[in-house]
Amino acid sequence: MRLLVLLALATLLLTACACAQAQSPPLVATNWQLVRFQVGDGRILTPDDKSKYTFAFRTGGVLSARIDCNRGSGTWKSTEPGLLEISPFVITRALCSPGSLFDQVVKQLGEVRTYVVKDGHLYMSAMASGGVYELEPIPFPGP
Repeated sequence: MRLLVLLALATLLLTACACAQAQSPPLVATNWQLVRFQVGDGRILTPDDKSKYTFAFRTGGVLSARIDCNRGSGTWKSTEPGLLEISPFVITRALCSPGSLFDQVVKQLGEVRTYVVKDGHLYMSAMASGGVYELEPIPFPGP
């Protein structure tokens, strides 16, 4: 009998934890800057200045970004840990200086479907192209 009560309690706690995770994804209210972007063909692209490539995951599913000389916003959702969808962005289209990663970074944002936080870094994977964004946390609110 005691074993059944413990099992029922453990099941209840696991269910409560799963619900809490689903309601509050770990990306809410976090701010990140780009460390590198691995293109689907294996090339590694690194920004000249990480602070020019930032992503802020706001409450309510709002995603704000600075991508080099442009700013943008869209929505994001994570229906369960590890899954991530980013809506098409509304973004300015200023012509950035040579060497900008703007085109490469923006091109695959809508393809992001999964993420993982490992060793304090956020990795977002674009499924169709195979690109991977590696980001590190930033201490300020971001864009």
